Amino acid sequence: MKIKVLGCSGAEFPGRRPPTFLLSGKILFDTGSLTNILDIKGQLKIEHIFITHSHLDHLLGIPFLADNLIFRKKRHRVNIISIPPVIRAIRRNLLDGSIWPDFTVIPNRHEGILNLRELESGHSMKIKNFTITPYEVNHSVPATGYLVEDNRRRRFFYTGDTGPTDSTWEKIGERKIHCLIIEVSFPNRMQKIALETGHLTPQLLQEELLKIKPGPERIFIIHIKPQYLKNIQIELQRLHIKNLKLLRDGETIRV
Repeated sequence: MKIKVLGCSGAEFPGRRPPTFLLSGKILFDTGSLTNILDIKGQLKIEHIFITHSHLDHLLGIPFLADNLIFRKKRHRVNIISIPPVIRAIRRNLLDGSIWPDFTVIPNRHEGILNLRELESGHSMKIKNFTITPYEVNHSVPATGYLVEDNRRRRFFYTGDTGPTDSTWEKIGERKIHCLIIEVSFPNRMQKIALETGHLTPQLLQEELLKIKPGPERIFIIHIKPQYLKNIQIELQRLHIKNLKLLRDGETIRV
């Protein structure tokens, strides 16, 4: 599997882009950095978008993508997929026609550019060589991570935004995670706000990793708030966690 990191920051900042991960050129996970990175040829290849939760930094590219596609002569439809509460929030707050056109009914109700699709937590979807399964995580709004497995039984898990959770790892069970893409948003001194808002610190990350059996083969850290980057980097180094790396925008992960 090849995952292109379009963005992986915890904030919109000069030189930092919000989360978006592109799998096999056609499948996206979140859309914080989409239309400002992919050209129109790349955008036209997108067929499925899996959303972790309804916060703006993970949804940002959806309306602009639809706006770009509607003016192409060749009609192209994109599936927006997530757990039911997230789809309801997108329908109610982003695509209700008040702040942006409702592209689920444009050009008409039967051929909308966007198709909203619910996927229950723990239920899998097969897309070509990939099996994609949502598992709910602990955040300030309903949220899910995604376990992706290819036909070689190689797996990655993308948490999206999450605080400490037991149930996520219990439900994934003993399946080997070859690549864990997990957030650390705040330094240790801000643990209180991290817990209140459903995020992790380096210390909380260490506690989460102890819950995952067997342990992940590789760990990529995302969603760092840029203003705390140096502190978080130092705190992560002090943990001496094997095969851990801070992910950067524009990198490619091979699973």
